[in-house]
Amino acid sequence: MRVFRDSAIVARRNLLTILRVPTLLVTATIQPLMFVFLFAYIFGASLGGGQYREFLLAGIFTQTVAFNAAFTTVGLAGDLQKGIIDRMRALPMSRLAVLLGRTLSDLVVNLLSLVVMAGCGYVVGWRIHSGIADAALAFGILLLFAFAMSWVGALTGLLAPTVEVAQSAGLIWLFPLSFISSAFISAETLPGPLRTLAQWNPITAVAAAGRKLFDNGAPPTFVPPHGWPAEHCVPYAIACSLVILAVAVPLSLLRYRKVASR
Repeated sequence: MRVFRDSAIVARRNLLTILRVPTLLVTATIQPLMFVFLFAYIFGASLGGGQYREFLLAGIFTQTVAFNAAFTTVGLAGDLQKGIIDRMRALPMSRLAVLLGRTLSDLVVNLLSLVVMAGCGYVVGWRIHSGIADAALAFGILLLFAFAMSWVGALTGLLAPTVEVAQSAGLIWLFPLSFISSAFISAETLPGPLRTLAQWNPITAVAAAGRKLFDNGAPPTFVPPHGWPAEHCVPYAIACSLVILAVAVPLSLLRYRKVASR
């Protein structure tokens, strides 16, 4: 209970920072909206029109929660550089609470991003054609993936020597990971090795699970996906997030102990 109490205090501190500096939410709200309108109206006309917009949204949801890991990366790197981590280390609090509080506060930011994007999606023609339970499961998978990616962001932030390096390091691997996937196109159209990478990519799995649970089909011109990851996209998406957590959480704690003991 002490860990959860301390984590809640740290999460509240991070959320108060966002309330006092609302411009921090620009990346989490404005950037996803730009992607929605860019792909829906500029590329959508040649890729399937309204049906492509429905196909697109699950990919935008997934890409956004993955990119929002940068909040954790930059936030932790900033706390390290400003000496806030040193102050927390001097307090009688759990070491896990510093990282868990940061990732929980960023989970709230991801929830806000999904709400904003869902509203924008309805404006451009996206609809949920499944039941409430399936839709809730889809958003739950997205939030679980967001939580997992936040821990990856935490590890990146703890490894980065400065905030500037953290900001760059958080995007170097996210851009290729998100575009070598079926977030925006059919992975089956990619050449050999890239197709295999896209088929097993966690972003592909989470996007495919969202489309399946929202009942958003692909345009007729798209080559339908095949293979084990596509046929079992929902359990595979959940498994990917759990594996990421199983790896990133202990590594983040080990790195935090090393950084906080300097």
